[in-house]
Amino acid sequence: MAINKNSNSYTFMFAITVVVIVGASLAAVRIGLKPRQDANVEIKKKMDILGALNIECTRLNAVELFNQYIDTNACLILNAEGQEIPGDPFSVDHKKEFKDKTLPAEQRRYPLFVANIDGETRYVIPVVGSGLWGPIWGNIALNADMSTIYGAKFGHKGETPGLGAEIAQDFYSVQYSVESISENGVYTKISSVKDGTGSDPHKVDGITGGTITSKGVEEMLDRTLQVYVKYFATKTNSNE
Repeated sequence: MAINKNSNSYTFMFAITVVVIVGASLAAVRIGLKPRQDANVEIKKKMDILGALNIECTRLNAVELFNQYIDTNACLILNAEGQEIPGDPFSVDHKKEFKDKTLPAEQRRYPLFVANIDGETRYVIPVVGSGLWGPIWGNIALNADMSTIYGAKFGHKGETPGLGAEIAQDFYSVQYSVESISENGVYTKISSVKDGTGSDPHKVDGITGGTITSKGVEEMLDRTLQVYVKYFATKTNSNE
């Protein structure tokens, strides 16, 4: 039986066949690339954590350095009340949980990474928030006193180049070094200001022309660090 290639049914079936073949091919490619994509995400996450610790690394040595400096046995997860809960902290996708508007804030999880650098303990806190045009994020590293900041690194998805995007530059993040997130176990907010910070340990200079992004950093730190200070307060009290 000859096929009428000019019929509507032929055209319809041909289109369906092409869509199915292309869709199946794309799905196969995606499945095949997923392990590599997951590995790249893991490496980038480790690079970001190490960056807050002022440890220079590349994609080639990030895993090695992460294993060298991060005490995986000491890392943990906190709930919104600053209480330790079971689970693998590295598996927590805090960006996804923040983006998920159906997830109540009190059900978000807060990973805490513990590092050992030259015999000194450091604590790394991931943070995530919203800038002017999209998500912003970062990592804050604390000294052994669980209060003063050792290092910080921030990133963004689509902030304006030369303005809000400057939060990813070292000149901005270095301001947070030696800032303090608590005094005597009580949380203290780090504010972003325009008029200079002087020697105030709770203020940093905002980005000129990037006020909304700067305030976004302030908000994500304020919202997140309060959770960790609750936990650190219990640790400090138990050591007294």
